[in-house]
Amino acid sequence: MAEDGEYYGKHGEPRKYDPTFKGPIQNRGCTDIVCCILFVLALLGYIAVGILAWSQGDPRKVIYPTDSRGQFCGQAGTELEKKPLLFYFNIMKCASPMVLLEFQCPTTQMCVEKCPEKFMTLLKAYTNKNDFEYYKKFCKEGVTNTMGAPEILRLGLCPAMLTPSKPFTRRCFPALGQKGKVITVGNISSFDDGYGNMRDAKDLVDGVKNATVVIEARQVVMKIFEDYTQSWYWILIGLVIAMVTSLLFIILLRYLAGIMVWVMIVLVILVIGYGIFHCYMEYAALKGEPGANVTIQQLGFQTDLSVYLQIRQTWLAFMIILAIVDVVIILLLIFLRKRILIAVALIKEASRAIGHVMCSLFFPLFTFVLLAIVIAYWAVTAVFLSTSNEPVYKVFNETLCEHSRKLCDPNYTTSLMKAQCPDSECLFAFYGGETVYHKYLIGLQFYNVFLFFWCANFVIGLGQMTLAGAFASYYWAFVKPDDMPAFPVFSSLGRSLRYHTGSLAFGSLILSIIQIIRVLLEYLDHKLKGAKNKFAKFLLCCLKCCFWCLEKFIKFLNRNAYIMVAIYGKNFCTSARDAFFLLMRNMIRVAVLDKVTDFLLFLGKLLIVGLVGVFAFFFFSGRVKAFENTAPHLHYYWVPILTVVIGSYLIAHGFFSVYAMCVDTLFLCFCEDLERNDGSASRPYYMSSSLHEILWKNKHLTAVVQDCLET
Repeated sequence: MAEDGEYYGKHGEPRKYDPTFKGPIQNRGCTDIVCCILFVLALLGYIAVGILAWSQGDPRKVIYPTDSRGQFCGQAGTELEKKPLLFYFNIMKCASPMVLLEFQCPTTQMCVEKCPEKFMTLLKAYTNKNDFEYYKKFCKEGVTNTMGAPEILRLGLCPAMLTPSKPFTRRCFPALGQKGKVITVGNISSFDDGYGNMRDAKDLVDGVKNATVVIEARQVVMKIFEDYTQSWYWILIGLVIAMVTSLLFIILLRYLAGIMVWVMIVLVILVIGYGIFHCYMEYAALKGEPGANVTIQQLGFQTDLSVYLQIRQTWLAFMIILAIVDVVIILLLIFLRKRILIAVALIKEASRAIGHVMCSLFFPLFTFVLLAIVIAYWAVTAVFLSTSNEPVYKVFNETLCEHSRKLCDPNYTTSLMKAQCPDSECLFAFYGGETVYHKYLIGLQFYNVFLFFWCANFVIGLGQMTLAGAFASYYWAFVKPDDMPAFPVFSSLGRSLRYHTGSLAFGSLILSIIQIIRVLLEYLDHKLKGAKNKFAKFLLCCLKCCFWCLEKFIKFLNRNAYIMVAIYGKNFCTSARDAFFLLMRNMIRVAVLDKVTDFLLFLGKLLIVGLVGVFAFFFFSGRVKAFENTAPHLHYYWVPILTVVIGSYLIAHGFFSVYAMCVDTLFLCFCEDLERNDGSASRPYYMSSSLHEILWKNKHLTAVVQDCLET
């Protein structure tokens, strides 16, 4: 007994028998009021930031290309509605290194209805009335037939030449081609630049390349957006299939827990095995194909990810990864085969609890809706904040000018700068600003991200505490379901919001601070990628690893703290301490039972994701002839596949999180039950007889392992 006292002294005092304790305490008070007030004030500030962003931002800056006057090409309801394309007066100026520094080509840009379709110089077009009328479509306003060509060029009203171009991401780029090793544009290798000089078509390449660098990210985003518009309904169908499969699996688990667990294990191994087989078949099929032996390193980064599927090394990597996962799962199952039987018993008990609290299966939908609102608010606010800058105009010139790259007013023609630098122009450069609002814009973006983490963690914590209170009321009901509340989930939700908003805010605040530190570390890691200081890289890697572990630990602690708050109604710190000591006093049971159960539930998620993912792959990739005409034609078929896979995992996680929360709650209640009661007639156990029988079989093993650890 003395040894027991010393052991318990390290990890707190065990619970004592209390005849008045009947589960979650009803008579409770508000907890962590200071954190509750702080959270409410932070939310009010978040709303204010959103209103400010919505009043200042303009998402059109992301959607539409902008001409030299800061106007949006193709915007509905404006004079440029029928001019959706951006035309560069001299695309070769985009070859300047300043393009990469300022993200703006130092040449006049205007909105046009169509891109030029043929070669033409202003001097030649001016001699032909029809040609000149066509040419004026690519000139500024104010060009008349009475003006001479030299005057038009001097005033910068028209480009010196037109080259055959094609629209690309709403911009006109030269229609470059290749004959043998010679670069061509419009099927010719040289052209007149409009000033009497013959230029090679290859001179256009650098300009196009630099202009493409500026808009490459937007191009990929637009293609992905187009893919979503083409496949959104099929994605929804895939997500509905995932939801139905998850719900069906949960219902079967309710009545056939033992059989379903073993079926799940076998199917996971078979699905991964099929993945290995498919990767091998793709790997073998590419043997001898031109370019298939190129390595991923040689290929480099490509925006079209489907290119990687054309090389053998990709499929070899997939095959090796799947084989390792399959072997690890099989080895774990072999070593944990006896513990799995006990975990199945815990899942059966969780199934009975869920059977008495059936509405808990649909509670994740409530959590999902709240999370969707949080994510949508964050995303919209982020877009409006990033587009709330004002158009900034700068002086661009071809000859030496002291005002070059200085800020200017759009009404530049009458300014002193124009008089001193006659050939210069005032062009739209980028979006920015010098006001107090613009100076603190980065701070507002940081606040937006931090509040996103805080609100998201609060919503997740609310879901965990609500389910914990509902399942705790089931466990501590001596006569089930007579001693349970009529609506256990709604009763628990009401208690959580009324009394424990502060505790939820406290726990989610701690987790959010750690997550924002991890985001900053990732940002630093991205910035230091080119650095040669190995010590700095090593230190950063250690910090990232430490904070990753700390985040996992805080999530684990928060989860169990919320369970104790739901049961006893104490503040967050007290509940976290009680939960931690209770788990430490039952450390072996935690390792043997709780974590094995989590592993089995993870396999269930993996199975649903695997089944839906395989179906999505064959459908969207067009590998099955039956779906060849039905599947939408996409730029990147991996976009809907990845969306369906991620969505399926989130849906499966939502349903299985109910089981996981139920198991964790029942496990903590079971540990407390063992400490409070002894199974006698005066102090009976609240656990079911079947759960007691199976868990008690593990008592001797637990005691032996505990003695070994203490020794």
